[in-house]
Amino acid sequence: MAQGLRVLVVGYGSIGSRHLRNLLSSGHLVRPSVVEPRKDMAERAQREYAVKVYESLNSALSDGQDAVLVCTPPVSHVDIAIEAARSGAHVFVEKPLSDRLDGVQELIREVETRHLVGMTAFNFRFHPHLRLVKSLLDEGAIGSVYCLRSESGSYLPGWHPTEDYRMEYSARRDLGGGIILDAIHEIDMARWLLGEVREVCCYWDKISDLEIETEDLAAILLRFANRSIGEIHLDYVQRSYSRNCKLIGEAGTITWDITQSQVGIFSAFKGEWQTHKMAVETNDMYVAELKHFLDCILHGLKPEVTLRDGERALAIALAAKTSGVEKRTIILE
Repeated sequence: MAQGLRVLVVGYGSIGSRHLRNLLSSGHLVRPSVVEPRKDMAERAQREYAVKVYESLNSALSDGQDAVLVCTPPVSHVDIAIEAARSGAHVFVEKPLSDRLDGVQELIREVETRHLVGMTAFNFRFHPHLRLVKSLLDEGAIGSVYCLRSESGSYLPGWHPTEDYRMEYSARRDLGGGIILDAIHEIDMARWLLGEVREVCCYWDKISDLEIETEDLAAILLRFANRSIGEIHLDYVQRSYSRNCKLIGEAGTITWDITQSQVGIFSAFKGEWQTHKMAVETNDMYVAELKHFLDCILHGLKPEVTLRDGERALAIALAAKTSGVEKRTIILE
């Protein structure tokens, strides 16, 4: 690694290009490359960053890679990550970890038995606002937490205005799309803040006139091991971006609103609100996430977000989908 960490980005879509850009500005000595079979996207990667671009994963891995960032549609995440791990590369897998649990245990086993770094890309775990919320909870700022309510909503065609939303993985069932898996951040966030989930109940549907094969609206109820309750709203239909969270505890309330760029805390003892305003650039959390992954590789740190975290969030998301189909509460082990 004297000449730099060899880092392969598999998939040069929106998130892949972001990670490549952040790799090159990370301050770490890296030698990035890209796997992108689409000719137009491959040419774009070479034009924008002058990196080596491979047509296939096999050819890239045969050249030797220290780490692989899996940035393809969810349906292919696990297979790519397993191949990468078997080649001896550390793996960073975009969310959701997959669109099914098949193969996930095999991936975890490959990573752990080879003593590799395996990380699920839940970038909101590195958002300064949510890290503050987590620290406040850990300090007992509002005592025992009774419930959580969170929301994520925005208009799918506005996500990437220059592209046809109907062709993106979000819109396609065969690629692992749909708002429940797409917005799995909220599920991971709830588990991160309140602990393990034991029961899941959900209504979901494709209810708008969007030309997609997947669900565009979901309302999820969670029951945690500590008996607290979570309510999560997810949608592809809101014309204005909304992302927020509220936690109600025995001694107060904590709120977060990304559009207001602030965290609020109400203390029952003081009888007043305190507001923490923090200007945050969207890319900051992606930079922090990637830096942590590289630091884990270079300095032997334990990832803050593991593949097992990705597996657990996926199990909850899939339980929500099953609940919506079978019209019943799903009990998790």
